[in-house]
Amino acid sequence: MRTRLKIGLSACFSHPDHARSLFTGKTLQYVEQSVAHWIMSSGAMVVMVPCPTGSTQRGDVNFDDYAQWLDGLVLHGGEDVWPGSYGEEPLDQRWSGDRVRDEYDKALVDSFVKAGKPVFGICRGLQLLNVAFGGTLYQDIDTQLPESFSHRDAVVYDQNFHSVDIVQGTRLSSLYPGVERARVNSIHHQGIKDLASEFEAEAISVSDGIVEAIRRKDPAKSYIAALQWHPEFHQPGSDTIDDAAVLEDFLAAVAAAKARLTAPA
Repeated sequence: MRTRLKIGLSACFSHPDHARSLFTGKTLQYVEQSVAHWIMSSGAMVVMVPCPTGSTQRGDVNFDDYAQWLDGLVLHGGEDVWPGSYGEEPLDQRWSGDRVRDEYDKALVDSFVKAGKPVFGICRGLQLLNVAFGGTLYQDIDTQLPESFSHRDAVVYDQNFHSVDIVQGTRLSSLYPGVERARVNSIHHQGIKDLASEFEAEAISVSDGIVEAIRRKDPAKSYIAALQWHPEFHQPGSDTIDDAAVLEDFLAAVAAAKARLTAPA
């Protein structure tokens, strides 16, 4: 029987809302279908990691238990990061983010990194990783970088695109030999302001210089990489970058880590 990799996928949160007709007053945790299917396209299994803490907590299952059982982690896109996570006050209440989810995501990252398991971030996931390792964000690109272009268009959503320059000599550039510039989707209004010292930039947005891909600098440490764009939204045959190579790179790191961690002493 085929042994499949088990990839944890962080949950999105829908907090109690008494105006909601279903599950009124309840906390919902869920995943977006396309990102789960993107990971599963490789043959890996996907397991949503529910938050083990909160007002309804029961039992002693914790984040470390999931990090030990699963082989790697993907951080889902979603809500804004709370500015307090990087030492700022919200410039506007619309950008207050989700502090509860931030704490959940950071705890997940901490457990998987301690366990030596690879971590990959998508959109918010990239931002959260940068903040978790000491970086900061633009709370709203349009406001704080008015000379930039719109990185998010609610009307066209995942049909909003722009180009990125792939930093030559990086691991990302080796996955796309000969490619210096690529077209990607763009569905974010926040972005990296100060890049955490743990990471190097692997792709930069053309014209405004916003970091769009990062990777952990030290190859001796566990694998961490992330994209600002959504690889799961790529359509075969389109002119956007085919992110299959990125998924293969992450899962190769997951398989290598699993082999190393399970090898006889």
